[in-house]
This record gives sequence, structure tokens and C-alpha cells, in this order.
Amino acid sequence: MTDADRSVTDADPRPDNASGSTAPTDAALHDLVGIMDRLRSPGGCPWDAKQTHASLIKYLIEETYETVDAIESGNQSALREELGDLLLQVVFHSRIAQEDASEPFTINDVAQDIADKLIRRHPHVFGDVSVEGADEVESNWESLKKMEKQRTSALDGVPMAMPALALAAKVLDRSERSGLDISTVLPAVTHDVGLATTAPADEQAWGDFLFALAAQARVEGVDAELALRAAVARFASRVRSLEVRSTHA
Repeated sequence: MTDADRSVTDADPRPDNASGSTAPTDAALHDLVGIMDRLRSPGGCPWDAKQTHASLIKYLIEETYETVDAIESGNQSALREELGDLLLQVVFHSRIAQEDASEPFTINDVAQDIADKLIRRHPHVFGDVSVEGADEVESNWESLKKMEKQRTSALDGVPMAMPALALAAKVLDRSERSGLDISTVLPAVTHDVGLATTAPADEQAWGDFLFALAAQARVEGVDAELALRAAVARFASRVRSLEVRSTHA
């Protein structure tokens, strides 16, 4: 963080919890970090000791989706548990990073970096920038990000490992924000989803078809990822009902 970044206010802009919000206790976080350190150290857990950033990827993804499930279920107890599992992944990766020979970092570095970023990206809260609403906040955030990361393309930094529909929405959003006229490069919907009598011919055609549908959903203000998830959930519910009727038939 540069001196210019820190000059958003004369004093340290970090909150003093005056709002009365419940902050995590140092003891609880300290215990978690200490437990992870013991598991990873000689004499600890052989399984934890052999893990790498790469080997933990599948667990990070699983815990993220389990957290989403807990949110969608509205179960606060489940959400509390899943957030803990997700936090463990952050602590685990940070502990592994401590051992890196060339570029080590700690959980404290991770926390410091995100604290600094939040202050830097919220000059309307910690500085003297004025905004009209959430849309302007988001625009300022993207502008600051682009400047900080010195990106040359609107698509730089888009995680290509995202689920396909969510990725499509992200790429479309970034492309439109760039100011480009992307209408000339969008695949055309050549199959009317309601009236189609023939399916796309091959994998590439199916891909173009699905992408075009995702683009159309976005134009109409629909989140294609959430829409498909909801449709799958409805289908799953119908299958479960069918199983119950079949069992009692």
C-alpha cells in the first residue's frame, strides 16, 4: 500500500467498532490458527501435513458450494458451520504459504491485504469521494481495480474456472462495461427455445446456443445461473415426489 493510498484520511480509517457490531475475538481466531499450526507441524496430523494448495482445491470448491446451500436453505445454524469450514480453508492455505521458500506469507498478511484493499476501494467511506448510489460505488470499484492491477483487457482477471453460466454472465458484464459494441460478436440464437423442432447440430453449436440464451437472459434481467439452479431444484423435488409415490404404489 502506497503513502497515497494511506492518505485517504489523516487518521487511521479502520473502524473502532463504534457501531456496536460483534467483532471476532482475538482468542478464537488465535486458537484456530494455533490448531492449524499444530496439525501441520511435525508430530501433528500426517494428512494435514501432506496437503498442498493444489490438493485442497476440491475441498475449497466443495465448502463454497456447501456454504451457498446453507444460505439458500435459510438455516442459520448450517450457515454458521459452513462459514467455519470455509474459514478453515483460508487458514489452511495461509499456513501452507508460510512454508513457501520464495514467497512466504501468513494469515496476518492475508487479513492485512484485504483490510487495506477495502479501505482503498471505499474512498466514499474512508476518504472524501462522493457517490450517488450503489451503481456508482460499483463503477468506482472497477475503475480502481483496473488501475491497481494495470489490466489491458476488460476480461483480465475473470476466473475461467467459474461454472459456465456464471462465467458467461461475468464475461458479458465485463465486455459491456468496456464500452465495446459486442453485438457483432455475440452468437445468434438460431433455435427458438419454445418452438424448436431441431436441436443444435454439434457441441460447438450447442455452446453458442446456450451462450446466446445466457446473453438473452441477462438482457431481460434474469440471472441464468440462478434460474437454472432453481429449475434443477424444482425438477429434483418432482423426482423425490415421484420416488415417494413409487415406493407407496
